[in-house]
Amino acid sequence: MVLIIQNEKLEDMKIVLIGASGNIGHRILREAIDRGHQITAVSRNPEKQDVKHDRVRWVSLDILNTSLLKEVVMRHDAVISSYGPGEKEDPHNVITTTNSMIEAMRQAGVKRLLVVGGAGSLEVAPGLQLVDTPEFPEAWKGGALAHREALRIYQKINDLDWTYVSPAALIQPGKRTGKFRLGKGQLLTDEEGNSIVSMEDFAVALLDEIENPNHIHKRFTVAY
Repeated sequence: MVLIIQNEKLEDMKIVLIGASGNIGHRILREAIDRGHQITAVSRNPEKQDVKHDRVRWVSLDILNTSLLKEVVMRHDAVISSYGPGEKEDPHNVITTTNSMIEAMRQAGVKRLLVVGGAGSLEVAPGLQLVDTPEFPEAWKGGALAHREALRIYQKINDLDWTYVSPAALIQPGKRTGKFRLGKGQLLTDEEGNSIVSMEDFAVALLDEIENPNHIHKRFTVAY
């Protein structure tokens, strides 16, 4: 009986989704709607979004405004951050937004946080992270280093129930299969050495975690 009551509650969580209009955020939003959650979707341009649903409330907000973010976060069960700096933004904004989210959640009294992170901080060999390999694309390096620093910030925090979710090296639009592998701090690859996951299945793994927490104060990764 206890388990039934718990599942009913989890099917109707109130979630703030930051970056809801991004490629990954859009898939997370769809998955959350399908699971029956109430979503406050934060976006730079909510008026341009095509997702209209009675369980979705769009909000335009500068997440660096900690005071306003606190007001949005308040009275929610959890926050999912799928924030990524735009092409013209400084990758270091990942750090400043991380600090703003942490402070806003503390002030709002909301503890559960899931973060869409990067794959660059995953190890490809003992002591060697993907971002530090010679093959890592220079164009992605700034963002990868910023996400690695953000992970280090979370790893020092005990008063929020954070989970940092790293995708495979390549995450792209695809199919929702519901079949994937979970790992910890090492890059997952298939038999041919490829590290890949669809955005749709990444969203599945993330919503699975928010409904059934298994990685509090931890990072995990998702790949085929």
